[in-house]
Amino acid sequence: MSINFKKGLAEFLGTFVLVLFGTGVAVMSGGDRLLTALTFGLTVVLMAFAVGHMSGGHFNPAVTFTMFLKKKLSALELGVYVLGQVLGAVLASGLLVVFLGSNAALGANTVSAALPQDGFVELLFGGLVELLLTFFFMLVILGVTKSEKTQPFAGLVIGLSLIAIILFGFDLTGVGVNPARSLSPALFQGGVALEQVWVFILFPLLGSFLAAHVSNQLE
Repeated sequence: MSINFKKGLAEFLGTFVLVLFGTGVAVMSGGDRLLTALTFGLTVVLMAFAVGHMSGGHFNPAVTFTMFLKKKLSALELGVYVLGQVLGAVLASGLLVVFLGSNAALGANTVSAALPQDGFVELLFGGLVELLLTFFFMLVILGVTKSEKTQPFAGLVIGLSLIAIILFGFDLTGVGVNPARSLSPALFQGGVALEQVWVFILFPLLGSFLAAHVSNQLE
């Protein structure tokens, strides 16, 4: 079994569990912010310890894109990681359809009407939220994984930061900061979630780009 296959499999498993548990709890709890945040954060911690030693425990194309920009991954690894992440996320959302017996609510991300504008401007506001939250998340990941002294605690710190991010942004966008996590439920749920999914793919990637650039300037 090749090393790239093992890395892709690790990303597939980690993202699968993250989306299954995280969006599953979001739906079954009736959109409880605290329970959703805790589930996503704790799942990141658990899967980082379970399979992170093989791939680095990204479970998120935005993280993988950041690491690629930082020249810590090759183009081939970028493709392998993202493929594993998307397939894992899609399988998780598909299983939720089976478990819940409906595709009406799968924890998809949508821009909230709580934002102070309507129409396309509202989507841009939601995109700005996703960009800023992803930017912060990536800076935390880059910082905690930079030193060998902090790497053993990286999974815990990253999980805690994800909890904080979700607590802040849940009522604004549902908090994607992860294109695979946003894409998979939107594919099954359709409707507004699928129409807006580009926001949750484009802006987290822009946040990743910005974080990588700022990180380079700080080094």
